[in-house]
Amino acid sequence: MANFYLDNPSLKHHLNHPLMKRIVELKERNFADKDQYDYAPVDFEDAMDSYDKVLEIVGEICGEIIGPNAEGVDHEGPTVSNGRVTYAQGTQQNLDATVKAGLMGISMPRRYGGLNFPIVPYIMAADIVSRADAGFENLWGLQDCAETLYEFGNEDQRQRYIPRVCGGETMSMDLTEPDAGSDLQSVMLKATYNEQDGYWYLNGVKRFITNGDADIHLVLARSEEGTKDGRGLSMFIYDKRNGGVNVRRIENKMGIKGSPTCELVFKNAKAELCGDRKLGLIKYVMALMNGARLGIMAQAVGLSEAAYREGEAYAKERRQFGKAIIEFPAVYEMVALMRAKADASRAMLYETARFVDIYKALDDIAKERKLTPEERAEQKRYAKLADAFTPMGKGMTTEYANQNAYDAIQIHGGSGFMKDYACERIYRDARITNIYEGTTQLQVVAAIRHVTTGTYLNRMREYEAMEYKPELEGLKKRLIAMTEKYAEMVQRVTDSKDNEYIDFMARRLVESGAHVIFGYLLLQDVNACECFLRSAEVYINYGEAEVAKHFHFITTFDTDALGYYKQ
Repeated sequence: MANFYLDNPSLKHHLNHPLMKRIVELKERNFADKDQYDYAPVDFEDAMDSYDKVLEIVGEICGEIIGPNAEGVDHEGPTVSNGRVTYAQGTQQNLDATVKAGLMGISMPRRYGGLNFPIVPYIMAADIVSRADAGFENLWGLQDCAETLYEFGNEDQRQRYIPRVCGGETMSMDLTEPDAGSDLQSVMLKATYNEQDGYWYLNGVKRFITNGDADIHLVLARSEEGTKDGRGLSMFIYDKRNGGVNVRRIENKMGIKGSPTCELVFKNAKAELCGDRKLGLIKYVMALMNGARLGIMAQAVGLSEAAYREGEAYAKERRQFGKAIIEFPAVYEMVALMRAKADASRAMLYETARFVDIYKALDDIAKERKLTPEERAEQKRYAKLADAFTPMGKGMTTEYANQNAYDAIQIHGGSGFMKDYACERIYRDARITNIYEGTTQLQVVAAIRHVTTGTYLNRMREYEAMEYKPELEGLKKRLIAMTEKYAEMVQRVTDSKDNEYIDFMARRLVESGAHVIFGYLLLQDVNACECFLRSAEVYINYGEAEVAKHFHFITTFDTDALGYYKQ
């Protein structure tokens, strides 16, 4: 039987990271739930065993149901009739299987029907699901919207909605509009308060809404009359049971076809405020988007893994000129780099997830009691690292997913252009990852301040100070040299005090920083398991060349040449 968890040893490697001890300790609050819930863990080992067993179930469902359904779902897709969406047959089977296995709301507290899993095993499940079918991950992964409900909703809302998500109901986040894509402060969907019944009513149109016919929606709408910026926006909860929202159409997309991307029409749709007025964009959507970006990183990693496996398998099977094509240097170099990019992406994904786990757990504890000074410092440290690593990770891992999907088709040659092979679907599915939830260019905008303020460089120095096996000293020295080049580039660019020049060089600086960080993360992986050595060597070779390229561009660039790039 196929199992997408058991056939990938790197997953257990990341699940057993030393920081998981602290994460479980914070998440389980001294295992207080064990007296109330028979499925709650009694100690750290029991918790880890629980994560492992649930991920094995995820892996089996992905290998036996979701993966085999992926091609059929891609061809059939969802349909819309009378304002309602019907999923493809395979999608419905996938949902039924995940709901039956209790895989909805797994990160939610047990008192709401969840499993109280940390972010790391939840994101690992998303990684596995994405390898099977990235389109289905868009439906299953939107359960993460419940995290926003838990974080910002009141207790009555938590008790009414979160158990429904844990029980299998789906969610969506309704943010974008025809005239408000990346610029969400331009959202104009109108929210009007009715004094008589105490509810809000929504009117307008939303576009590009993933799983737009979901049971429970989080909706960004303009609650303050006469405003035109983000300060006039609030977050609302819409329940499909109340009616008032219809699907006008499903977008005809390039990829992730099993996931219905909808245009929604709101006509006096009854809703309730989530959190405080005016904080919809400023606070709640920012939190929602950061969670979504981590989910897209997982989707990208799953796609990278799928693309690599398709490419490698075909390269070993396809024979030309009397031998398997993987024996040709041009092909085996491609396959090795695909593996290295997938491993580096996964290392970044779980490093970021660990940061998120710790700061969010401490945020949650702060609702119950006052944090100690040490805990406040820990919360601040990991929140800053999560804020830095999320845009860098989202930007790089999604670009690598696209590159791996491209190379998988190239390895297949003409066959890869045909729908007979999964790599064609993977290629189309990957393309959206570096666009939605903030394009790569927007991730650079978010990441550059962590370049200029030294967040990334400080983290590199921390990685450098870690103890590594003597045989890894050569790779470490090369990473140190890459770090010095990165630091010099940052110094040269920031010394200019020219914001336009800094923005122009931002992508090169962020990418260079990422190559160093990804390299160190792989080096740590090798330190724990020699199985990552090949990927570390290949990736550091690649990253070294990329940093040298950016170093040459920045150190030889004449700022007067900026004018050449303008219209």
